Amino acid sequence: MIELKIADRRPFAGGRAFGDTGAYERLSGRALFRVDPLAPAQADVVDLKLAPRDAEGLVHFAADFMILRPADLARGNRRVFYDYGNRGHKRALQFFNDAPHSNDPLTLTHAGNGFLMRRGYAVAWLAWEGDMLPGDNRMVLDVPVATDNGRAITGRVRVEFIPDAPGAVCHPLSGRVAAHSYRTASMDTSDAAFTRRRYPYDAPEIIPNDQWSFALAHAGAGAETKQAEFAVAASDWHIYYPAGFDPGWIYELIYTAKDPKVMGLGHVAVRDFVSFLKYDRTDANPLLGVEKAYGWGRSQTGRCLRDFIYRGYNADAAGRPVFDGAMPHVAGAGRKWMNHRFANPIVSGGQQYEDHFNIADSFPFSYAMSTDHLTGKRDGILKRPETDPLVFHTQTSTEYWVRRGSLAHTDTQGNDLPQPENVRVYCWSSSQHSADPLLQAPSRGIGQNYSNNVATSAFFRAMLDAMDRWATDGTKPPPSRVPMRADGTLVDYATWRQQFPAIPGVAPLSEPNVLPLLDFGPDAERGILREPPTIVHGKNEPGSPALTYTVLVPSVDADGNDIAGVRAPMVAAPLGTYTGWNPRARGYGHGVQWRFEGSYIPFPETPSERAIVGDPRPSILERYMNKTNYQAAIVAAARSLVDQGLMLEEDVDRYAEAAADWGRPRHDVGL
Repeated sequence: MIELKIADRRPFAGGRAFGDTGAYERLSGRALFRVDPLAPAQADVVDLKLAPRDAEGLVHFAADFMILRPADLARGNRRVFYDYGNRGHKRALQFFNDAPHSNDPLTLTHAGNGFLMRRGYAVAWLAWEGDMLPGDNRMVLDVPVATDNGRAITGRVRVEFIPDAPGAVCHPLSGRVAAHSYRTASMDTSDAAFTRRRYPYDAPEIIPNDQWSFALAHAGAGAETKQAEFAVAASDWHIYYPAGFDPGWIYELIYTAKDPKVMGLGHVAVRDFVSFLKYDRTDANPLLGVEKAYGWGRSQTGRCLRDFIYRGYNADAAGRPVFDGAMPHVAGAGRKWMNHRFANPIVSGGQQYEDHFNIADSFPFSYAMSTDHLTGKRDGILKRPETDPLVFHTQTSTEYWVRRGSLAHTDTQGNDLPQPENVRVYCWSSSQHSADPLLQAPSRGIGQNYSNNVATSAFFRAMLDAMDRWATDGTKPPPSRVPMRADGTLVDYATWRQQFPAIPGVAPLSEPNVLPLLDFGPDAERGILREPPTIVHGKNEPGSPALTYTVLVPSVDADGNDIAGVRAPMVAAPLGTYTGWNPRARGYGHGVQWRFEGSYIPFPETPSERAIVGDPRPSILERYMNKTNYQAAIVAAARSLVDQGLMLEEDVDRYAEAAADWGRPRHDVGL
């Protein structure tokens, strides 16, 4: 049961009309939920039966929501586009409308190019993540705490801290300022283990218990002296390490926590909210008359959407389909990580360096049914034909290197795995995990190279149009476009290493992110994890049995750019090598992948420069002669994508304008 309490209603974009749809308005408030903890519809939610109940035996929880809707619903397209958001943040307008990011979208600037509004969509957000704290207009989901008949439940929790800069001496136990921390059950540090290591598989260095404490460090101007003052107070929500956290080291804290939140209710909240918007035919529904619902999630929420479908939540409590189309983006092979005791949903999927020993990736990885060669288990994400949605799974080169993306369309031994007819998988070649549509000059953080700058937002718009046609009248979208073993475009690391050019001063990543086999204990299947897990096998050593899942990467051309997949105009007409990986710089975990960053490695600009530095890649002037020719090459690539149904005509002019002066400022070109 759900009730929407609208607290605020106001015009969006100052009442500006968007094409035939007209003006939009913004509604925001709280969604109030009540569910039966014993009902089959939510039977798999871990600890739901241990949550407090009302007199009717129902469990209550509540979530922030926001809706942008046509002021005149009859002029809209009767479709709701649900943006899962990321860690409480609203992201759809940024990526579909090329708008600046905002958690308080209200102005015409926040509408960007107006794409979703011009198409007539109602855009909806609902908080699904129960560990977010209020602030910065984040979406917050309030879920109950599980107890053992009123007594506090305790369990071991594992958290990583990897600072990017010096000076930090205190962190919340969650490791994230914006996230709820599970309080320690004991202030005695001898009950915990605090360690650090340089690389994930290094032996941990134990930090003695008397060198840190559960405490909060305060700093600020003193009332008496007007000078900086510092104070420390005991806190069961923070860790204080006076020696300071060194940048780039992996610090790990394992402690006994108390009061687990029922995080799995996030799936129930999304299910019941979208179902209400789609099926309720009363005036209580602010989107009365919706005919189709599409769900989009990127990265963390792409994993969430895949898990939502796998666990059967795309069937509402009455057995009706929730999402007609699902669009998980840059989820890689990830899925399971939220529905267990003491879950911390804000944590990223297991990368090569950060959070490597995470439960986020577990079989099944693909939508198609397949067999896990290590366990013999047969399973797939899609297995409920009556309610399974149409799926566009999109990923970048980064997911192959960092998030085991090949497993989304291969079996566990790396063989091509045909996908169901209702699934398309697209690799956005040589692009990175997060591509800011409004990126200015190329940047370099703690990576060895510039971060990847390939522009891909046009693909989102084309994908949504294609999804709507598919769901509405059965028009088939373009076939899947991914690297494959069959044609040699999906390869092992050794093969890729032979292909990648010897660019002066560039050290390729040492290997893709392997998937360690982890044993979280005998109760893991019912959502109670043993921390830390036992590492059954981490990396395959030469000559050892294949005890991990096969992770493969896209093959590359002579420039080092991915061959297969959907090549954005910047990749089809490149000004550099664009990769899905970017090694950490010296002092920050040197040589290992830096989170989800890819690389932009500029071409030499002139034949003379190329000869002097010994770069095997042809220079920019050898490729295009002048910036007019470069712009023409970009436009030709964009028009080819339009012809293939992978880009909209309106985006050709956008690419042409962006390429007018050698792609500046997005590119680093001195010509």
